Amino acid sequence: MSPFRVYIFDVDGTLVDSATDICGAIQGVLASTPRNNIEDEFLRRYIGRHLNDLFREILPEYTPEQMEELVAKYRALYLAREHSSTTCYPTAGEVLSQLPGKKTTATTKGTATTRAVLERFGLLPYFDHVQGTDGFPAKPAPDVIFKALEGLGETTERCLFVGDSAADMEAAKRAGIQSCAVTYGYGKLEDLERWEPDYWINDLRELLRS
Repeated sequence: MSPFRVYIFDVDGTLVDSATDICGAIQGVLASTPRNNIEDEFLRRYIGRHLNDLFREILPEYTPEQMEELVAKYRALYLAREHSSTTCYPTAGEVLSQLPGKKTTATTKGTATTRAVLERFGLLPYFDHVQGTDGFPAKPAPDVIFKALEGLGETTERCLFVGDSAADMEAAKRAGIQSCAVTYGYGKLEDLERWEPDYWINDLRELLRS
């Protein structure tokens, strides 16, 4: 693939392997609900989407107020874990340090949490901007992509979104930018294929080949 002017990265399942901490925090929330027997394999399907999507599916009887309480509890439990079971994918730093163009994120995490994760794993210096989902619709809505580009002062021209989920690929398509699906994350290949990514990679180092 040719070099792009802007690279936008998902975080969970793309730059860091955080499934254990995310699923562990969700399990902590669900422990006090009628659905306290959900397996991690099922929960991983929702990584990268807003937690409301998960809670609405498995607890449809809950009120909006109860949903807000679940999300708030998750955030507290997730932060309390201090990313202790999260690891950085081995080639992430190498690739980000060499990749040309401007770099930003587009993740369902809040911006402050995203910045903390990137700093924890030594990735923050490689980004020109950090963007999370702060009070606007989460992926697969394209809002976080537009906010990321706004933060860079850039347009959608020559922009590539790199992510591991169907929500990432749908958000890119709705934003009118090219997409690159990574095969090592949490998304199922058949779900990614439905959105016809422009590129597929098995290793982030493939972004450096032009």
